[in-house]
Amino acid sequence: MPLDFTAIDFETANSSPASACSVGLVRVRGGEVVAQTGWLIRPAVGHDEFNEWNIKIHGIHPHDVAGADTWAQQLDRLCGFAGDDVLVAHNAGFDVKVLRRSSEVAGFAAPPYRSLCSLAVARKTYDLDSYRLPVAAAAAGFGDFDHHDALADARACAQIVIDAARRAAVHDVDALGSALGVKLTPAPQPAQRAVA
Repeated sequence: MPLDFTAIDFETANSSPASACSVGLVRVRGGEVVAQTGWLIRPAVGHDEFNEWNIKIHGIHPHDVAGADTWAQQLDRLCGFAGDDVLVAHNAGFDVKVLRRSSEVAGFAAPPYRSLCSLAVARKTYDLDSYRLPVAAAAAGFGDFDHHDALADARACAQIVIDAARRAAVHDVDALGSALGVKLTPAPQPAQRAVA
């Protein structure tokens, strides 16, 4: 199987994982970036307050997303881009939680994606003082980039996994996880209804 996956990164308006305000997506086929996209998202009502700290990190303000699609309006586009791929993210637990909670708040089931954490991959691949995304990406040969721009961050994640797979001499994400002892997170299971 080839090294195929979609790298993803979300920025949020506040500490709520349902407050996604931007997304970056990078499609990798055969170990090469073949497509990339990103867009702003208008967070759901009740999750749409922009925290000053978050604004300071990513530079996105409420007026920037005022005309953007909501999660409900853009979820099909996100899933259409990612297809059936494994999702790769740096600290994937955060991005998968944003995907899950934003979907739930919008009234949708969580999309059934498996995920691989590029942070865990970097820790098993490089000997660094820090495994923050800019440091790990530099070790993977992806130099200066606009950290906390969702698309740039997704591109950096993709490069870490591409470089790690090359170093491990493996050709797909499952083999990379096995070679490094990094588990891919399974797709979330649909919630079970309680039987009365």
